[in-house]
Amino acid sequence: MTAVRSVAGAAMVLAAAVATSALAQAGGGAGLEVYTCIDRSGRKLTSDRFIAECSDREQRVLDASGAERRRIGPVLTEHERAAQEAERRQRAQARAQEIAERRAERVLITRYPDEASHRAQRELTLSQVDEVIEVAQGRIDELRTERKRLDEELEFYNGALYQAPVKLQRQFADNEQAGAEQRRFIVSKQEEKKRINERFDEELAKLRLLWAQQRAAQKALSPKAEKP
Repeated sequence: MTAVRSVAGAAMVLAAAVATSALAQAGGGAGLEVYTCIDRSGRKLTSDRFIAECSDREQRVLDASGAERRRIGPVLTEHERAAQEAERRQRAQARAQEIAERRAERVLITRYPDEASHRAQRELTLSQVDEVIEVAQGRIDELRTERKRLDEELEFYNGALYQAPVKLQRQFADNEQAGAEQRRFIVSKQEEKKRINERFDEELAKLRLLWAQQRAAQKALSPKAEKP
């Protein structure tokens, strides 16, 4: 009986020793890495560290069992790194612009839920510019009335402005300059009205697409009518 216990104990000790050795071997190889690549001459190179001869191409990193752990890309030149960074910035800028456009679309469709609201805002904006033009036109009418008075006064000098007093000459010049400024102002406001209409036209075209998308989304989410 004692002999049986001794044999069993020895077997357990042996098994533990084998297991410990296996774990030690596994642990020792766990950190081993093998670098491999095909160089520009077509040769397959293998090393336990980064292979300088393959710095311009991809290298595979294997573990002790030969399984691939990862891949290391070619080392970039300064010019390549600059081009890569420029491309990254371009992608980021395009993404930021896309986000800004989506945000602007949400603001637009919230402000104008239908075509009637958009048309009302267009009319209001144009009417505000028309009010400013009307004031400028009223100023031109005042200047014309003033010019008639100056012309009547100039008759005392036979209609010859160069014979009139300096004060009267200055009044003529001021009247002419003020009229020209008001006319230029009105032209600029007419151009502004044109730009306003163009902006509202662009918005309306975009809104019609957004409204259509919104209706389609609402229709897709709404429960389907039950068949009789």
